[in-house]
Amino acid sequence: MKAVLTLAQKLGLNVIAEGIETKEQMATLRKDGCKIGQGYYLSKPLSNVDFEERLKNSG
Repeated sequence: MKAVLTLAQKLGLNVIAEGIETKEQMATLRKDGCKIGQGYYLSKPLSNVDFEERLKNSG
């Protein structure tokens, strides 16, 4: 994972980590420079309607 993040950073690419399930995984990813992620730790799966509602209420 760290090698992929390093390579992506050198190429100027964004990396989206998928499947983050624990606080420890999130901390490791952030420490290694990954800024974008998804997974159950951040949110349970949402329906389209729930996702749109969350977007409306987030700003």
